[in-house]
Amino acid sequence: MEEKMKEENIVMPDYKHCILGTITSILKYYNVDSKHKSSEKIDKILNEKNYKNVVLLILDGMGDIVLKNIDENGYFRKNQIDVVTSVYPSTTTAALTTYYAGKPPFETGWIAWSQYFKEYGKNIDMLSHMQSLTGLNIKNAKLDVFKEIVNYKTIFNQIEEASKDVKAYEIMPSYSDRRSKRTIKADSIDEITENIKLLCENDDKKFIMAYSDNPDGLLHKYGTKSDEVKEFVIETEKKIKNMCDNLNDDTIIIISADHGHKDIEKSYSILDYPVLQKCLLMPPSLESRCITFWVKENMKEEFEREFNKEFKEEFMLMSKEEFLSKNMLGFGDMHNKIDDFLGNYIAVSISGSIIVLENYLEKGKGVKKSTHCGLTRDEMEVPIIVLKK
Repeated sequence: MEEKMKEENIVMPDYKHCILGTITSILKYYNVDSKHKSSEKIDKILNEKNYKNVVLLILDGMGDIVLKNIDENGYFRKNQIDVVTSVYPSTTTAALTTYYAGKPPFETGWIAWSQYFKEYGKNIDMLSHMQSLTGLNIKNAKLDVFKEIVNYKTIFNQIEEASKDVKAYEIMPSYSDRRSKRTIKADSIDEITENIKLLCENDDKKFIMAYSDNPDGLLHKYGTKSDEVKEFVIETEKKIKNMCDNLNDDTIIIISADHGHKDIEKSYSILDYPVLQKCLLMPPSLESRCITFWVKENMKEEFEREFNKEFKEEFMLMSKEEFLSKNMLGFGDMHNKIDDFLGNYIAVSISGSIIVLENYLEKGKGVKKSTHCGLTRDEMEVPIIVLKK
């Protein structure tokens, strides 16, 4: 019975029914060609009329489980049309880049928070562009990997090239990288909704993608069932409803998330397992719920045996070949850095456990109350909400 419940709680990425389909539908609406499958439900709604404004609002971390924990009759729940999976890994780096590029991690090379670049001989935090653990910047590097190696064409450029009469905007936190030539900085739901309202009053046809880094920040700090998260979502529902009540019927709002969240129950350090340590060529990489290992060729059997002896009930261990054959990162033209970013093994959390990334020189980041990047239902399933008149 317990084994069956665990299997039911594991959700694999479904690239025919995931967040990639959401952005593909929007690209399709604006005449952008894509080889990826769109969302049939969103396609049908977008084809009902010629909308002047299409708004995509991403609430970071607001998985389906978050809404279930709050109110089944809430504003978001009443307007929810679907539940889809995130991409894999179920983390902001991979998922938000999927929205921004209209491509899965397999094609973008954006996989997880910390990725190893042989060009620098270091793990780099993808979103901050800083060295992992040390926090040092890479400003003086002779090669900027983010401009030369893991760059991509944004959806904003794709939309404006395919539909010349449309202006594409992004609304984002002040600390974020700019991805559109029409960027507006907003650091709260109040600022986001006010800017959406002002933009929609203009006569231009436009696509607006807005991103809020909450409830993710609150979820990390307080957990999925916390009052702080509940209050944020309820207040956000009120503010978005008020915004929508003041918009014309030529605007449609699509709300979703990048991933969900899983409360953390156990935390491990690989430094406490000397037998596993001696099998490694270099420190692990990626994230605490999706860890990649570079294992010595002559110690693969020992590594598999020891890892599964310690963590089999909490982590699914796959070889790189198995991980890629399961299309965990998606489909398409494989980015040429995937082979570099993945070691010869990947361990994926299927429980409430994490393995922290750290070494003997630099302590890893602190353990959070809740996080993501594993394969549980809580972090893999996200809602699709549509608001229109």
